[in-house]
Amino acid sequence: MTIQTTTHLNFRGDARAALQFYPGVFGGQLVAISYADAQRATDPAEADWIVFGSVTSEDGFRIMAFDVPSATAYEPGTIPLFVSVRGADAAEICAYWGELVAGATVVEPLAASQWSPLYGMLTDHFGVTWVLDVEVAWAS
Repeated sequence: MTIQTTTHLNFRGDARAALQFYPGVFGGQLVAISYADAQRATDPAEADWIVFGSVTSEDGFRIMAFDVPSATAYEPGTIPLFVSVRGADAAEICAYWGELVAGATVVEPLAASQWSPLYGMLTDHFGVTWVLDVEVAWAS
């Protein structure tokens, strides 16, 4: 199995604009799923914000981004990014999760999501926030 780490940027309302900008710089395919699309909107004013977004180019550029909802504390510089580990093998993702979860704070339990058959988020005992998921091929 091959895995990749991908920088995951956090915004407050600007993720869509950032994700639309990066393909113009690096090329690549944009995926942007709003809180409304994922049926996870808790504030109508934030329904169009991005809960899952990515830009992936054929030459290897990868970036992910989302909008931190207003109900969650967010201070740029305090939690400016996540480390995202994506792979095709669910068993291997589960194994990584099993190692990272010891002493960690689970933010999102490892489970199916609207964008992945297996997705989870935790902050390890060092304060690093990790996103682990099984990658899905998106149709153009």
